[in-house]
Amino acid sequence: MEKILIIDFGSQVTQLIGRRLRELNVYCEIHPFNHFPMPDADTLGVILSGSPASVRGEHAPAIDLTGIKGKLPLLGICYGAQYLAYHFGGMVENSDSREYGRAMLNVVGESLLFEGIPQTSQVWMSHGDTITKLPEGAEIIGSTADVENAAYHIKGEPTYAVQFHPEVFHSEKGLDMLRNFVVKVCGCKCDWTPDSFIETSVADLRAKLGDDKVILGLSGGVDSTVAAVLLNKAIGSNLTCIFVDNGLLRKNEFEDVLASYQNMGLNVIGVHSGPLFLSALEGKTDPEAKRKAIGKTFIDVFDAEAMKITGARWLAQGTIYPDVIESCSVYGQSSKIKSHHNVGGLPEKMNLKIVEPLRSLFKDEVRRVGRALGIKDELIGRHPFPGPSLGIRILGEVTEDKLSILREADAIFINSLRAYKCELPCASEPGRTAYNLYDSIWQAGAILLPVKSVGVMGDERTYEYTVALRAVISTDGMTADWVHLPYDFLANVSNDIINKVRGVNRVCYDISSKPPATIEWE
Repeated sequence: MEKILIIDFGSQVTQLIGRRLRELNVYCEIHPFNHFPMPDADTLGVILSGSPASVRGEHAPAIDLTGIKGKLPLLGICYGAQYLAYHFGGMVENSDSREYGRAMLNVVGESLLFEGIPQTSQVWMSHGDTITKLPEGAEIIGSTADVENAAYHIKGEPTYAVQFHPEVFHSEKGLDMLRNFVVKVCGCKCDWTPDSFIETSVADLRAKLGDDKVILGLSGGVDSTVAAVLLNKAIGSNLTCIFVDNGLLRKNEFEDVLASYQNMGLNVIGVHSGPLFLSALEGKTDPEAKRKAIGKTFIDVFDAEAMKITGARWLAQGTIYPDVIESCSVYGQSSKIKSHHNVGGLPEKMNLKIVEPLRSLFKDEVRRVGRALGIKDELIGRHPFPGPSLGIRILGEVTEDKLSILREADAIFINSLRAYKCELPCASEPGRTAYNLYDSIWQAGAILLPVKSVGVMGDERTYEYTVALRAVISTDGMTADWVHLPYDFLANVSNDIINKVRGVNRVCYDISSKPPATIEWE
């Protein structure tokens, strides 16, 4: 399978390079510069990413380009452009010609990279250092008002470099430039589609798994559902799915999710274990302590059920590509913000091998594959939901009474989002149209605060809980912004929650973005 390799030097937008190439139906892989595999016969080109570092710094990211430069198509972006200049005879300096934000690129001469690009177009700059002398054999192919060497090509070889970021939305013709690189320079066919992914994956899974039995933990979410259907297509009855009711799910979620899996041909086992989880959470108020208690209990319950399946040799997980990238950071493991609820402890305990059929896909690609597999919209369009469920949407100790209050408030909020008709861009799948607020939002939910306040109902004083509503828009969950929900919608939801949910007399709306806030409150 033809592919483009992306060398990650630590830029915050490296993932965006990958996403743009995937939009062009080109398969690509992102690898940190310090764990970069040598290109194989399927590699048609290499891209060097940006970086917050300076190529002149003592600990600047570096890579040996022997076997790549001059032999394979190569595109340097920002730091990548400066790296090529600095290490191949040019000069990079910290000068007055720094650029941040929008700039106008003027195309100079003719080149494959800028074929069909207007003479002048807006690009996005983010660099302190500037290339003041080009490497040997290089020619300028683009300049801005402040930076002469904004883009260059090394004559006699398929090596190109740009000091701006074509991958960001602010670069008006950036996607066209990337298309020129992968098609005209690298020769990619751009035939990596959901259907081709399914065909290749099913064949690979059959070859890898043979007649072995596989266990998968279903959550009702998009990733585990698509992974289950893909595996089922490959190995059929040798797959067993386990859906654990941890007692912390949304209103009617266990029953609704199991019902949604009917007629999909999946072998699903539903396990009621709510009392075990509530017992493990008793007296715990610290968010990390709650997450760990939920994770440990899940492992115990899942382990007990999995042991009933004779001959199981594999554990399937719905790991997706951002998880893979983040677990192999350029600068080592990232600072832990919160424990990730996963079944990562199970294989060692159960002596199972791991299979991750979606590990090469971004979230929106998972949804497109799901649609190609014929999965219902109600499952494909579901918002992300945290593994610890409502356990981390109740701040403080989790009790059955608090769960009942939050379930009712959350159901009113989510059902109201689904009922509010509109025409907006779909949050989960770029290019599609959302016809209700729910589908236009990346993630939404209600949070029960450990705060009581005075209210008045029926001329009587009340002293009850506060519910916070959260709705965000995002691309991949790494960053997020709060959604500007209509005032009439918020007024109606607040009124419904206060009137219909006993124990709540105040509703607030969270207008914090990520960063600095996280999407979940715990």
